[in-house]
Amino acid sequence: MKKYFLLGFITLLLTSCGAKIYTHSAASDLIKNHKTIAIIPPQVSIAAQRNVDAASMMEQQRTESANFQREMYSWLLRRKQQGRLTVDIQSVDETIAKLTRAGFYEGQGAGMTPTELAQILGVDAVLTSNYSLSRPMSQGAAVAMAVLVGAFGPTARTDINLNLHDAATGTMFWNYSHRASGSFTSPAALVDNLMKHASKRLPYDRK
Repeated sequence: MKKYFLLGFITLLLTSCGAKIYTHSAASDLIKNHKTIAIIPPQVSIAAQRNVDAASMMEQQRTESANFQREMYSWLLRRKQQGRLTVDIQSVDETIAKLTRAGFYEGQGAGMTPTELAQILGVDAVLTSNYSLSRPMSQGAAVAMAVLVGAFGPTARTDINLNLHDAATGTMFWNYSHRASGSFTSPAALVDNLMKHASKRLPYDRK
């Protein structure tokens, strides 16, 4: 009985934090000719931990960013295959290859606008995102953290922002902001929880 009560309580925590959603008044006009979108590598921040140097923290953030990007792609691709999205999703491998050639991963990405990123990738819109984690989520990164600071466990709180930008105008036509609280044991678990809520309000969702 206690087990089921605990599971119910955790579920309540996962769904009780209301999301904030913004949709531009001209979103339907901006996206009417969109064919393909790309997922930009998310910006990930992890709360500072004692005894973890800056280089180790940056490496963990890069690992989480790559994992979140692939999980978001997989989730949206499944939705596309189900006939629920009106646009195609550029493959992560193609996105990474084009961004690498453009110097994105060598520090130049910080100065690139959504329009510039969309032009580099050859897409009609880009999905950018920010994840603020209380601790690492990926198993490997979490184990590394545990070795360094003697602590291990799933992420308890995550602040997330998703943004869609039109390539032609640079306009941010959709934003989803959400604080997820609960026991997430992997990037896949968090993204699944996030996208189940966010996708229902995506401008590209086929009603």
